[in-house]
Amino acid sequence: MPTDPAHTTTLGMIDGFLHSCVHHPSRPALEVDGASFTYTDLLERAAVFALTILKHKNDDTHYIGVFAHRSATAFAGVLGALLSGHGYVPLNMTYPVDRTRIMLNHSGCSIVIVDERSETQLSELLAGIDRSLLLVLPHKDDTSDLRSQFPKHSFVGALELDEVHDTAKSFDPTLIPHRPEAYVLYTSGSTGAPKGVSLTRANVDAFVSAAQLRYNITHEDRLSQCFDMTFDLSVFDMFMAWTHGACLCCPTAKEVVAPGKFVRDAGLTVWFSVPSVATFMQQFGMVKPDRYPLLRWSLFCGEALPVALSQVWQKAAPNSVIENLYGPTELTIACTVYRFDENKTPDEAELGTVPIGEPFHNMEAIVVDEHMKPVAPGEAGELICTGPQLATGYLHDPEKTSAAFVRISGRSETFYRTGDLVRNPAAGKPMTFLGRVDNQIKMRGFRIEPGEIEVVLIDETGAPTAVAVGWPITPNGAGGIVAFVETDALDVASLDERVKLRLPPYMVPREYRSLAKFPRNANGKVDRKALIATLENKA
Repeated sequence: MPTDPAHTTTLGMIDGFLHSCVHHPSRPALEVDGASFTYTDLLERAAVFALTILKHKNDDTHYIGVFAHRSATAFAGVLGALLSGHGYVPLNMTYPVDRTRIMLNHSGCSIVIVDERSETQLSELLAGIDRSLLLVLPHKDDTSDLRSQFPKHSFVGALELDEVHDTAKSFDPTLIPHRPEAYVLYTSGSTGAPKGVSLTRANVDAFVSAAQLRYNITHEDRLSQCFDMTFDLSVFDMFMAWTHGACLCCPTAKEVVAPGKFVRDAGLTVWFSVPSVATFMQQFGMVKPDRYPLLRWSLFCGEALPVALSQVWQKAAPNSVIENLYGPTELTIACTVYRFDENKTPDEAELGTVPIGEPFHNMEAIVVDEHMKPVAPGEAGELICTGPQLATGYLHDPEKTSAAFVRISGRSETFYRTGDLVRNPAAGKPMTFLGRVDNQIKMRGFRIEPGEIEVVLIDETGAPTAVAVGWPITPNGAGGIVAFVETDALDVASLDERVKLRLPPYMVPREYRSLAKFPRNANGKVDRKALIATLENKA
């Protein structure tokens, strides 16, 4: 049993987990794959991994790869890496193997924890890796087949892990020195190669502390775990549950496509997802009045949250507080927040979406123009942020780091350029999200916000989602606008007439396209690049 960290008002991610292990050892910490694990169970599994890492690590071991997906091994692997004093790199079996290999090589992981499902990709993954790795496979008694197939690599199976199981019961991670790193998450890069965002324990602890003060989570709560570990919002789910002795509930593959049933069957009290998941639920009749009475908190992040969706969700979860969180990976999970209010929000919203609100108490946000000068209240500009949640930068990429992590005149702190366009609020008003700076359409001297067109398209069609893009691309910006509407069928002539009544001529799309289902990335966000690719292919 670990030493109980000194209890303060808030606890960091690991101290909080260990505190829960001491005070709630028999309570459920994790439900996954149809099995339930107490805090004692989860700690022992994590300790086995931690001891194995400590036995095999070397001076160059900074990060531990976790090649596991929605399994006990995945969650224990994350904890094991952190308890051993290292950071972790989540690797996702749903990603193309080539991308996973790039992430593994770039991060320099020399030890990788692998679950049974992900092992199906292991041979293909290892075939393209030149350096030696240690692979930990807790589900596999006999690793001789892998040893003979890949003699360059080392393998630890269930039998070797069993040898440290007794020691794991007395393992005290508070005695282990730890490195500053918490994790590396890879985001899309403009060159096509993913960027590794390096977050520290101090970054995550700052967020967890701020969130603990805001959300009254208790050991009786049951939190959803809808996000893959390669999405940083998963960190909120894990450590907001585990710092309070609560239970993290991970849906099965079947429950992922029937989230409404999952909310009810799992008895969830805290829901956290991207708005697209709630939109999907609404489309399939899962968001009906009083459907989710047990929910106390309904949290959304990752993309713009429609006001109309929030209103419907509030009726479905009448006892829950709805909050819209905002924050890029580089600012550790979320850095601003807005509480939905049925009476105030419709008036405070812009482009039909819920405001992103105010910065967390420990963070600072400034809205600037293209010259990095603050804009006046009521004007739009790029959001830049600073504070203890600010990442150290992009791993092994000083050029991209210096471009995105900047200094501004008169300030000594480093700020992160979010690339997001927001409206600088007037006194007493919340900040509103307008879209991406790089999604802004420049055409015939006009600067057009796609969101202004998209909200009209949604209003006029009743579709859940619409996307407006500048096309074709010209040396001066765009030659016109193409609108995509997520619907089975579209009366283009009728829609065009109605749009012309609401938008000035320069904002009216020259072409409308309907898609029954928009392409989405691994995090559930609409994939704008994939939509634009359909135009490129046509050209």
